[in-house]
Amino acid sequence: MGRKFGFSWSWKRAIGLSALKGKISRKLGIPLTRLGRQQKAGRAAGCCVLMFSLLCAGTAGLAILF
Repeated sequence: MGRKFGFSWSWKRAIGLSALKGKISRKLGIPLTRLGRQQKAGRAAGCCVLMFSLLCAGTAGLAILF
């Protein structure tokens, strides 16, 4: 593509499509971009993995006692 020196033009920004997508995304709480959705899912899965590992450790501890 070539280098752009200080000026770029986007028809999506010119007609307000980018702002509309941002407003919708904030209202829904779900990112509209693929990367945003993947990051949100990754953050949620990280929390679930921690909770799952604690639950497994607790269950294993109870199994040893009985």
